[in-house]
Amino acid sequence: DESTGSMTKKLGPLGLENNAENRRLYRQVLFTSDPAVAKNISGVIFFDETFYQKTDDGTPFPQILKSRGIIPGIKVDKGLIKLSGTDDETTTQGLDDLDARCAKYKKDGADFAKWRCALKIGMPSQLAIIENANVLARYASICQQNAIVPIVEPEILPDGDHDLETTQYITEKVLAAVYKALSDHHIYLEGTLL
Repeated sequence: DESTGSMTKKLGPLGLENNAENRRLYRQVLFTSDPAVAKNISGVIFFDETFYQKTDDGTPFPQILKSRGIIPGIKVDKGLIKLSGTDDETTTQGLDDLDARCAKYKKDGADFAKWRCALKIGMPSQLAIIENANVLARYASICQQNAIVPIVEPEILPDGDHDLETTQYITEKVLAAVYKALSDHHIYLEGTLL
């Protein structure tokens, strides 16, 4: 799910400008290289731009991967935003039009999706934990309604100086809240990935 901006790190050292065509060509090399790669890769998460790009002969990238036995997926969140009422914590946006986007992505070949929420290990407030857990659950529900397998990603940012016990405690607290929200939203848990 490499963003347009992050491609500068890959193309820059090669002396290439980060533009749509160079990104497409770079990805074309990845997706059309040795078919044996499918022995080691079962799925690829696409960024929206990549999902709709095609090879030189006009074949959509998701179709290339499916023909090799690799499952195409799509990153559907629209990034982090500040969560009001907290000390600079965040939630993730993108639920407003997610149902329509998931229906289109499914029609166009996506079989799974990914959504990321980020929490800070040193201070996740109860508000941030519950908000992000519910956002992940609503996302999962919309995906499952569209026959897309949701990858639920509550990322706990490790920034700072924390011991193992704190990391374990916060991780358990966040995961418990996420699984409660998934259950409350009647998510088919066996049909999700964490």
